[in-house]
Amino acid sequence: MFTLRHLTKTYRTGDIETTALDRIDLDIEAGEYLAITGPSGCGKSTLLGILGLLDAPSAGEYWFDGQNVAGWGERQLNTLRRGRIGFVFQSFNLIDDLSVAENIGLALEYGELGGRARRERVAEVMARLGLAHRAAHRPSQLSGGQQQRVAIARAIAARPALLLADEPTGNLDSAHGAEVMRLLRELNAEGTTLVMVTHSLEHAAQASRTLRLHDGRVVVDALAAGG
Repeated sequence: MFTLRHLTKTYRTGDIETTALDRIDLDIEAGEYLAITGPSGCGKSTLLGILGLLDAPSAGEYWFDGQNVAGWGERQLNTLRRGRIGFVFQSFNLIDDLSVAENIGLALEYGELGGRARRERVAEVMARLGLAHRAAHRPSQLSGGQQQRVAIARAIAARPALLLADEPTGNLDSAHGAEVMRLLRELNAEGTTLVMVTHSLEHAAQASRTLRLHDGRVVVDALAAGG
């Protein structure tokens, strides 16, 4: 489903060039649950951003559903990304001036669903994540765990094939973190391809496969025990 070949990402500041990703080769199959780990600064979030078409590689290939999208323009990437990829971030990224229902509905704003169908889809994901009674609340009126559930609801509202999660439990206590991990496992079990960046070895162990990066290179690519 997703293939990287010799993928490299460099950043230049003045005369200094920094390599964030160094000739990465990676295949991610449909329905897989991949955890990306490694120390701070190793390239985890950079890799996630490229997988999510939020950033472009400096060199190499990224094959997305049979198309090499490396070098595509922002408009093409936006069209490809819309409805196909969902994002869950550590910081929730909710808009506090909007209600829970309105925040979730943003994911469907530029899709093909009509107004009634959008409202039905929002109601469906709110019910799925236990948020129906919070539909009119603002994010500031919710706990951290509830805010992350709203973020997950927004990420899955368009039923994306690929869900990317960047430290999704980083701002949560252990109980709410465990709840978020349970939700992610359920979504993966239903067929959603899940790629998660995490510092937690415990959470990484729940994935079917773990990728460890160091200095922008893959140093471990291992299936879970019994996988």
